[in-house]
Amino acid sequence: MGETMDFEQVKYEVQGTTAIITLNRPERRNALSGQLLRELNAALLEADEYNPVHAVILRGAGPHFCAGADLNEYSSGRGPDYRGRVELDDDIWRLEQGQRLRVQIFDMHKPVIAEVHGTCIGIGTELAWFCDIILVADDARIGFPPVRDLGTPPGSMWLYHCGPQWAKRLLLTGDSLTGKDAAEVGLALKSYPAEELAAETMRLAERMGLVDPHLLSANKRMVNLGLELMGARTLQRIGAEIDARGHNAPMARQFRENMKTHGVKYAFQKRDSLFGNQYASAKGRDPD
Repeated sequence: MGETMDFEQVKYEVQGTTAIITLNRPERRNALSGQLLRELNAALLEADEYNPVHAVILRGAGPHFCAGADLNEYSSGRGPDYRGRVELDDDIWRLEQGQRLRVQIFDMHKPVIAEVHGTCIGIGTELAWFCDIILVADDARIGFPPVRDLGTPPGSMWLYHCGPQWAKRLLLTGDSLTGKDAAEVGLALKSYPAEELAAETMRLAERMGLVDPHLLSANKRMVNLGLELMGARTLQRIGAEIDARGHNAPMARQFRENMKTHGVKYAFQKRDSLFGNQYASAKGRDPD
């Protein structure tokens, strides 16, 4: 069971002491569907229970890590007798369901390393920030553009990785960072040339493989309990409610209308065209 598992939107394999979980919707830039999240949760639980695994690598298939939520699944599609997103409590309920699946990365006992390349935006960043260590490609794009006209990050780990000022700088503009600059401000441990990222990530995972997995678990949980004492878990719960509040802003309603009438691509382009260059710089003047 621990060597391979059959999924449709996730790949799971074990190499030595490392489980490799790959988001496998490259045709959608690994956008997070409900099915992908459920399969990811099952794969994480399998790696956590399987004794030969010491550490997990989370990565994306194709040219991108994760382009955020699949907005084609914005409503459940189950009909009027089921919760939608129109009422505030319904929206909070849906946000919490997705969040519970993603936070499994933080809660599982074994360490998870995010291997981030290409695009990592929207709640794709949430997957990365819940990981224990984040390694990125120098040229990756990392950010949360939906803060411009849709909501807030429902998983609120930005503060704990990069501090209040950089969290505000990015979340008050929706600007992105390159992977190299993300490492500079603390959103990642290190950045590497894209062609070296996979090897360096595996190298770190194999180094963890030299340590008893029970000790890895103990030390991960000690640090994570420290984060919880600093309010990290409470902030996740609040994050879902604040995001639902953001969804009721006038511009958020207009974004959803644009998406419904003209499609997701149009809505993104209309939003982002106002901002010109999409990047902030870790040092010096921001690019025009």
